[in-house]
Amino acid sequence: MINSIHLTIQVRGSDDFDLLTRMLDALGLESKEVENYGRYRLQPFQPAVSTLEVVHRKNFRDYADLEIMISDPDSAVEIVKKMGLKIVGDNSGPELGHAVRSFRVELPGGTRIDFTGFRTTVAAAQADAGFEGSLNAKGKRFAIVVSRFNSFVTERLLAGTIDGLTRCGRARDIQIVRVSGAFEIPSAARTLAETGKYDAIICLGCLLRGDTAHYDVIVNEVTRGIGQSAQETGVPHAFGVLTCDTLEQAIDRAGLKMGNKGFEAALAAVEMANLKKVVSGQESGVSKNKKAVSSQPSAFSKKQIPRSTRNAKLHRGRTSTRKRKRR
Repeated sequence: MINSIHLTIQVRGSDDFDLLTRMLDALGLESKEVENYGRYRLQPFQPAVSTLEVVHRKNFRDYADLEIMISDPDSAVEIVKKMGLKIVGDNSGPELGHAVRSFRVELPGGTRIDFTGFRTTVAAAQADAGFEGSLNAKGKRFAIVVSRFNSFVTERLLAGTIDGLTRCGRARDIQIVRVSGAFEIPSAARTLAETGKYDAIICLGCLLRGDTAHYDVIVNEVTRGIGQSAQETGVPHAFGVLTCDTLEQAIDRAGLKMGNKGFEAALAAVEMANLKKVVSGQESGVSKNKKAVSSQPSAFSKKQIPRSTRNAKLHRGRTSTRKRKRR
């Protein structure tokens, strides 16, 4: 039985080895420590998704030494150019009308790599991506609700949040509100949202699983409360409450291996605050158009009603008035 497969790429020189490993690293593959052996050296990579394909080509052609399918070929072209590498063939060209882009890179030692992928720009244009919020915090007001419980973690989340907001531009106001624990976050967040002073609320906390069902109860109530507050007040709420099994997992998500979830919550809050403004602008434009349409003369205006019909209505009105006078 086959439990795992290792794919090996052979290059045509030492310089090609260095350039190819740098290129794969720049394109997003996770590189590991180089392994040196007597007759060769090896650079392992850990791709996020890998697929093994066996191909029998019926037509003869000078094929590349390596073929890679990528998700964003236009960005890959820019990365390759910045590295000073030579693109010897661009089958689809830089025109955005082509949904697929395929190009070949030749390293100085002769190693050839073919890249192929669907264009994200074309896909977005074809799907009419619509509008989205920008990462610009300038002039915005934010409130951060952070729990004191597990402060060893939550204070690091708070530092990441402030860093994220700062990197997005100079916010008009950042208000920090501390509560005792995660259970109190939804109440404080709703109170702040109902003031109407803030463009977004950022909720930070840390819950660690214990030996009882207390963890599951609190997690469900905190999540439900924050979501309900956001839906009913109309103010975006960013969820930065860690729900981890161990303290190590929480620390990894507060600035170590898994990044800082407070920083990510800050970016989400900025984007949603701007998205709300964009959507409101779109809705006001739609309402203006509706008013403009309603102000136009109706297709069934009085002038377009046949004269015979107008006379009949007028006659019925006079008849009913005479009857009321007789009574």
